[in-house]
Amino acid sequence: MESALKALAASNPKPAQDALRSQLVSAGIPDSSLEVSASKTPTGLDVDAIEAAAKLDKDCVMGEIRDGQVSVSVLPVLASGRCFVGNSR
Repeated sequence: MESALKALAASNPKPAQDALRSQLVSAGIPDSSLEVSASKTPTGLDVDAIEAAAKLDKDCVMGEIRDGQVSVSVLPVLASGRCFVGNSR
């Protein structure tokens, strides 16, 4: 995930939701395991950061792009069986 996010952030420090999903799927992460946050607010403004999560067994590999900088961490799956709270598929 980290290398895919860094490649995307290098070309666009504020990628759109679809571009982020496409980059991660192209990197071999199954679309069915991905959750991606919104890239725009309800009023159409860019978000401060866009995040993605890939569920892997009982863990979530979480990635974030904020101002072109990438961070990745591993967190436990939520009780709901998902990585994000709410609907982010």
